Parts: sequence; C-alpha cells; structure tokens
Amino acid sequence: MIKARVTVTLKNGVLDPQGKAIEGALHALEFPQVAKVRQGKVFDVELDTKDRARAEADLKAMCEKLLANTVIEDYTFEIE
Repeated sequence: MIKARVTVTLKNGVLDPQGKAIEGALHALEFPQVAKVRQGKVFDVELDTKDRARAEADLKAMCEKLLANTVIEDYTFEIE
C-alpha cells in the first residue's frame, strides 16, 4: 500500500476570492499580521500497489485528468 498527499493550489496570478475572504476574516478576528492567504485543496490517496514508479505515474495522471484544473491550478504530491 502506498499513501500519498496531493496538494492543489491556484497558479500565481489567478484571482483567489476565497483566499481574500479568509484573509479579511482573519483580520477581523484580530490577526493583523496575516499578509496574504491563498487557498487550495488536499487529497490523501491510498494506492493498492508497492510499485513506487507506477504510483507516481498514476498520481500524475489523476492530477492531470481530475484532481487539478491545470489551466489555473498547480499540483504537487508526496509519497509517504
């Protein structure tokens, strides 16, 4: 079994209204030191294989086909 964490974030330059709303809420909650917030998504994926190379290829394909909108989002993944 291989476990991985996929992180998807908006590309630099893409507007992030949710991140801006969170930033404003944190300021309202008296965290004025917060300079910027960008939001994203995290997926924990378990693959029923022991083949690390295959897992990496499959994770890349999953991100490209479903988990990330590669036009506006970047992704990274880490295998445990």
